[in-house]
Amino acid sequence: MHIAWLGKKSPFCGNVTYGREVTNHLLNRDYQVSFLHFAQQEECDQKWRDCPEVFLPFLYKSQIYTIPSPKSSHVLMQALEKFQPDIIHASLTLSPLDFRLPDICRELNLPLVATFHPPFDSKLRNLKSSTQYLTYQLYAPCLANYDSVIVFSEIQKDMLVKLGVPSATVQIIPNGVDETKYAPGYSDYQQPLGTKRLFVYQGRMAPEKNVESLLKAWRLAEMGDDCTLLMVGDGPLKSSLELLYNKEQGVVWLGFIGDEAKRIDILRSADVFILPSLVEGLSLSLLEAMACGLACIATDAGADGEVLNDGAGIVIDTQGVTAQLKTLLPLFRDQPELASILGQKARQRVLDRYTLNNNISQLESLYQSLCPGGISHGYLPKVNPPKLSSKF
Repeated sequence: MHIAWLGKKSPFCGNVTYGREVTNHLLNRDYQVSFLHFAQQEECDQKWRDCPEVFLPFLYKSQIYTIPSPKSSHVLMQALEKFQPDIIHASLTLSPLDFRLPDICRELNLPLVATFHPPFDSKLRNLKSSTQYLTYQLYAPCLANYDSVIVFSEIQKDMLVKLGVPSATVQIIPNGVDETKYAPGYSDYQQPLGTKRLFVYQGRMAPEKNVESLLKAWRLAEMGDDCTLLMVGDGPLKSSLELLYNKEQGVVWLGFIGDEAKRIDILRSADVFILPSLVEGLSLSLLEAMACGLACIATDAGADGEVLNDGAGIVIDTQGVTAQLKTLLPLFRDQPELASILGQKARQRVLDRYTLNNNISQLESLYQSLCPGGISHGYLPKVNPPKLSSKF
C-alpha cells in the first residue's frame, strides 16, 4: 500500500514529531510513503528515511498555521498524479489547503484521512480555549467531507460530532510513543547541575502553555538549592521570562533541543515532569516523559487529564495553576518515593494504552477499511483505478 503523507517537517512542533514517528514506523512495516510538505528546497536538510518528497510552495508558515501560495494546489495535484498513492493522509497544518483537499481527492478518486491536532480545553473556561473552539467550528463542515478524521480522545470526538461531523467519520487513535526508545535508563545529566531533585518542563514558551504560572509557583515554593527546574524549548515568551527567572531561583533554560537522544537523556535524569497548559490536544512531550518513568503533573486540558486519570499522575485545574503547583512542588521535593511510585504508574499507563506500535496497528486497520482489497503489509495495486496506473 502506498500512502501519500501531507504534513510538516518545520518549524518543530508536535505535528512534526507525529509525522516523523508515524511515517518511519509505516516504512518499517513495508509501506510505501511519499511525504508532501510546505518547504523551500534549501530547507530540507533532514531526510526522513527514503520517502520521496514534494515541496509545496508557501507564503508564510509558523508552528501554528501555514499560508500556502496560489500554486500549492496545482503542485499537490501534479504530485498525487505522479505518485499514484492508494490513500492520502493529511496531518493537518491549519492552512487554507486543508479545505481544498476533499475536492482534490474526490477528483482523483482517492480516500482522504485527516489527523486533526488543534488543542482545546473542553470546559471552555478562558478566552484562549474559546479561540481554539472557534477553530473546531471553522473546520467541522470541511472535516465532514473527509473519509475519516483521526482525533486523540472521546472529548474531541464528541466536540466534532456536535458540530456536525458524522460520528462514523471520526476515529479515536491516541498519540503513541516508542516505549523502547523512551524508557527509564541511566543518565548522568543531573550530576553537573549539582542538584538532588530535577523538575522538567518541555514545550513551547507561548501563552497557551501557561509557563509563567509554573515559574511563579516555583519561586513562591522556595524549592531550595537541591532542586532545579529545567525549561526545555523555545518560543515568544522565552527571552522575557528568562530575565525574571534564572539560576538564582534554580531555573535553567536549555532552549530548543533537536537532538532526540539528548532529550531522552534529560528525561531519564529527571524526577518530575510538569505541563501547565491552558489548552492541549494530546501532548507527545507528556507521553515521552511518562514512558521514561517520570512522575507527571498536568492540567486537565485537552486529553492530558484523560491520560493521567485513575492514578497515573496528578491532574490539576487550568485555573489557579500557580496556587496548585505551589502546594505540589514541595511535596515532590520532600517525598521522593512519591515521584518513584507515580513514575512507575505513568510508564505502565503508556505500555497499556499509548504505545506507537498500537497506534500504527489501529492506523493500518483504518487504511484497510478505506482501501478495498488492501493488505496490512506491502504495496497492493488498486482495483480498477479511475485515472492512475497501479505502479509508483
